[in-house]
Amino acid sequence: MKTPAQRGRGTRGLTRDEVLDATVDLAEERGLDAVSMRAVADRLGVTPMALYRYVGDKQGLLDGLVERLLRDMPDDDPALPWRDRLRAFGAGIRAIARRHPDLFMLLLTRPTVTEESRRPRNAIQAMLREAGVPEDVVRPLQRLLDTVGMGLAASEANGRFTGDPEGVEEVYDLAEEIFVAAIERYADPAK
Repeated sequence: MKTPAQRGRGTRGLTRDEVLDATVDLAEERGLDAVSMRAVADRLGVTPMALYRYVGDKQGLLDGLVERLLRDMPDDDPALPWRDRLRAFGAGIRAIARRHPDLFMLLLTRPTVTEESRRPRNAIQAMLREAGVPEDVVRPLQRLLDTVGMGLAASEANGRFTGDPEGVEEVYDLAEEIFVAAIERYADPAK
């Protein structure tokens, strides 16, 4: 009988993390078009069939890339005021875009389907609820914040913003003002 540490491991000790690490490395070296079950398996020295139990298929590899990118988001600290939490999430998205500019676009094109990839979304929704945003507004407002924030981060990371760094910071400051105003429009003033 396998121990808890051995469950989910292949015959050569393969883990989901190893599969996702190899996928990230491959995508960063050769581009997203190079990501395939065979290419990742070759990198790991296993057959493509060995990957199926960890990621399912190529779509699972791509979902894993989203998961891996979002794993770098800061942990939410519910003890902080919601504005500080919002600022931390904005800085986290920006940092991920800078580290992985080519892969970052996946966050705008793929759904978050794994539990780990949903962690930041769930934290933002919790932050909005704690700010007193009504439940029927929480999800659409979270999607708006995500989409605009990720769009800005992608634009910056891919060189779309030109000019001095102060000008870029002005854009982010303005976005923060707009985000805060949007939240305050719906938030319970008592919270």
